[in-house]
Amino acid sequence: MGLQKPDAKTRLLLMLWASGEDSIPKGKLLQKVKRSAEKSGDFDPIFEGLVEQNAIKTEKAGQSFRVRLGDRGLNVLQDGLNNPNFNFPGSVVSSRLANALLQWHRQSASTAVPKTPEKAILSYDAFKAAALEVYDRLNKDYHLEHLVPIYQIRRGLGDRVSRSQFDDWMLEMQADDLLQLQGGSLPADQSNPETLADSITTELSGLRCYAKRL
Repeated sequence: MGLQKPDAKTRLLLMLWASGEDSIPKGKLLQKVKRSAEKSGDFDPIFEGLVEQNAIKTEKAGQSFRVRLGDRGLNVLQDGLNNPNFNFPGSVVSSRLANALLQWHRQSASTAVPKTPEKAILSYDAFKAAALEVYDRLNKDYHLEHLVPIYQIRRGLGDRVSRSQFDDWMLEMQADDLLQLQGGSLPADQSNPETLADSITTELSGLRCYAKRL
């Protein structure tokens, strides 16, 4: 099985956070994160994506690089661990990774990770751009084959838009032939009152769980 990018990204951030250091050599970090079937080069696109998200920062140190958490590192890590699609593939989880996850759980149980404030979405045009960005990211990262759960788009936008405005603008995007909102049931491990409430229900069409980009 190839490298599972969303899971590998979260593993990398988790081990970087758990190192307890201001910065760590890139090679040393990869030694902690890599599984036996993975190669260092497999992680290059992940490092690039995290730098673009301002989740990590890299700096030259002699002939090598050092890595540290960026301004959004804890936010991205928290989102990754909370994502219902996240899992540790394989039958064995390394003690190093398990201990890091346990450390995160103990700390987050006593103090929440502060969220970096994000700009509120105040117009339909801004909503279109933000919703499609979240759609494309989820579709790519989780190989959703262009059927992205609406609840994940809503949660991806978070508090930047109200619930009612989200519903109205998603329906407007459907009317503009940008998205098609579809029914169907969510997978059993995702179907619960909260995810259904974060989908969209209309009087005419009923429950819509998925969005498909047109």
